[in-house]
Amino acid sequence: MAVSASPALQFKEELKAAQQSVIAAFNTNFKAEQLLQDLCRSVDVVLSKIWKSFELPKNSALIAVGGYGRGELYPYSDVDVLILLCEQPDKDTRDKLEHLVQIFWDIGLDLGHSIRTVDECLEESEADITVKTSLLEARLITGNRKLFKELQERYTASMNPQNFFQEKLLELHQRHVKYEDTPYSLEPNCKESPGGLRDLQVILWVAKAANLGNSWKELADRGLITDIEARQLKRNERAFKDIRIRLHIHAGRREDRLIFDVQTKIAETFGFKTTESRRASEHLMQRYYWAAKAVTQLNTILLQNIEANLFPQPSVPQPINERFNVVNGLIDIACDDLFEDSPSALLEIFLLLARHPELKGMTARSLRALWHARFLIDAGFRHDIFNRGLFLQILQSPQGLTHALRRMNQMSILGRYLPNFRRIIGQMQHDLFHVYTVDQHILMVVRNLRRFAMTEHAHEYPFCSQLMANFTQPWVLYIAALFHDIAKGRGGDHSLLGMADAKKFCYDHGISKANSELIIFLVQHHLTMSHVAQKQDLSDPDVVQAFATLVKDERHLTALYLLTVSDIRGTSPKVWNAWKGKLLEDLYRITLRVLGGEAPSQDRELKNRQEEALKALRLYGLPGDAHERLWQQLDVAYFLRHDSSDIAWQTRSLHDRIDSPVPVVKCRLSPIGEGLQVTVYVKDQPDLFARICNYFDGKNFSILDAKIHTTKGGYALDTFLVIEPAFANNYRDIINLIEHELAEVLTLQTPLSSPNKGRLSRLSRTFPIIPTVDLRPDERGQYFLLSISANDRTGLLYAIANVLAKYKINLHTAKIMTLGERVEDVFLVDGPALQNARNQLQIETELLESLRV
Repeated sequence: MAVSASPALQFKEELKAAQQSVIAAFNTNFKAEQLLQDLCRSVDVVLSKIWKSFELPKNSALIAVGGYGRGELYPYSDVDVLILLCEQPDKDTRDKLEHLVQIFWDIGLDLGHSIRTVDECLEESEADITVKTSLLEARLITGNRKLFKELQERYTASMNPQNFFQEKLLELHQRHVKYEDTPYSLEPNCKESPGGLRDLQVILWVAKAANLGNSWKELADRGLITDIEARQLKRNERAFKDIRIRLHIHAGRREDRLIFDVQTKIAETFGFKTTESRRASEHLMQRYYWAAKAVTQLNTILLQNIEANLFPQPSVPQPINERFNVVNGLIDIACDDLFEDSPSALLEIFLLLARHPELKGMTARSLRALWHARFLIDAGFRHDIFNRGLFLQILQSPQGLTHALRRMNQMSILGRYLPNFRRIIGQMQHDLFHVYTVDQHILMVVRNLRRFAMTEHAHEYPFCSQLMANFTQPWVLYIAALFHDIAKGRGGDHSLLGMADAKKFCYDHGISKANSELIIFLVQHHLTMSHVAQKQDLSDPDVVQAFATLVKDERHLTALYLLTVSDIRGTSPKVWNAWKGKLLEDLYRITLRVLGGEAPSQDRELKNRQEEALKALRLYGLPGDAHERLWQQLDVAYFLRHDSSDIAWQTRSLHDRIDSPVPVVKCRLSPIGEGLQVTVYVKDQPDLFARICNYFDGKNFSILDAKIHTTKGGYALDTFLVIEPAFANNYRDIINLIEHELAEVLTLQTPLSSPNKGRLSRLSRTFPIIPTVDLRPDERGQYFLLSISANDRTGLLYAIANVLAKYKINLHTAKIMTLGERVEDVFLVDGPALQNARNQLQIETELLESLRV
């Protein structure tokens, strides 16, 4: 007899009351595993009652599978059940089963269900590894025990542990690729990310399938892991379960991601507090990363041990030296107590891996011994001259350095040898443009530098590769990269604190005075070149001369350039672009000429650019004097702020339209290889910059650069560099569209619309930065520098331009720098309103208001 609507409601209320009681108990005692088991039991009870209220065949059973079958149920997880039948159901049974499943849904379960016979179960499991995995943890809830036992016996008999292992390993690798092969994502999925709960479950699945054990203790009893490792895995598993439970409870739904929005709230439930130097979320996330790192390390050991058990291979050790052998392509320790007897071997093993790229890694025995011996790296170890020499040899290795440092970090050797590096392992950066933890960013910068030295990557950044090929002792750069951000999170200027760390390292490791000075210089000034290139006027000889004085010689300049490019590229895939690359390369080349003895000269630079532009114009077949009328309308500042290719292109487009009564808009693919270059030539009009920004904002184009110029004849000659993902596929149509539409907008001169305060991204909402506006005269007192920093959002530049237009402020140049979710814009401006202190204050106030959402 089927359950009526009223009893179904009673079951729903009973289940809800039981679940709320379990969650309330957890909020008091915070016992994660008890909650998982109690929630599972509460569902078992209700499902059993409903099952028994139906008149189903006696030779059928209700079975829990997946995580529910394992006896663990999170507050809002799926409830996966299998209705097992002895034979295909008749119509009456099918109707009852449909009603039964509907009741399961009606009582509030997020149900995953299947209705199968034993034969069908086995057939499906052979075709789908997911089904096979879920049946591995099948558990009888109620019904025919004999039928369930038959399923278990036949399933076990059909299991091929070797095939299962290989399929789960492939599945694991695919999942890791999806999550970028790192446990250090700033918004990790505590279930699916590398080093998370799923990795632990994979180990237990393959071990159970191979009949090697069903728990960490049983794996330890079989010798696959040690008792200490078993306890570590159990502790980290419990920590991840605890986090996942709190995520579910906080979200009120299934949520496994530690996204920025919830990190602080979850951290506070653990008792972490925000301090002046660190957010509560940073404490939580660093603990998470340490746990994920430990799981990754121990999983590597376990998987190798299980694989060796399932796929035994004859191993004939081939000696490398008296301490290490090669076994099946892996480096192996010659004896179990090698590291205790020879602690220096803790570094030597990484040096050997770097020197022998044919080695695929370490044996499980070596990994385990290394993991447990890491505590031998103490003050005495670090002070040992021989160990210091080994570490320096690793950094000086001509190949394999990136892999060596990553392995050292993964096995906690790098942090033990460099205690200050250990402090930044798993440390988050909430500056809205770094997408990696500090330690991963540092290793990414080292990787970028190494790629400049590898011929197979020379096509990526040819100029950097060319410079690196001629740079002697590139290991100096790797050391600087290792220390450039090592002092993040300590409070104070991390460049100065890191400089002190680098200085001590160089002294301790006997690095020559010249190389030490270069390393210290690079750590201290690793942000300087980026700042000069992106925020200062490179057409100003004084700016270039000051930078040349700072770097002193070509070696310092080249080293700083290579480190700067690697550093920016190592922050986030979104931060680097061709425009920033061009600014840095321009600064490098200009400074190199100055260091070579060429004094900065506006006259010489002006002549060079004009001559190069004339050469390009001759290729267009223009008359020899075609440029003269336009160039007579342009001042020195124009020629110094534009490349010769830009000058030639604009001259070709405008030489016969100097007195055009209608706006001229020309657009082309940018010569730097990214984005579109848009030139606007129009009789100067009020609010011109704001009008152009409004148009670009309406198209969702991002403005990277703007050069604003007014000719002697009163025409505006403005050039913009804009980007948008669709440009790559439809640039011809977009070029035609911009040239037509923007010209029409400037012709009509319709009143400006009110700025639309676009929405901030989720990241910016979670970590808002306080907007800043800094307006001050330049050194000559001729112009004002307006510096703005704020969260990025749609319509931001138009909002700024609107304020400038209101006060009739003239814009000469604009450098628009987007750093992930943050913008740092610098404008060169002038205007009568800026000569009054009260007006300046009012302008700054209105600009600040326009930056707020």
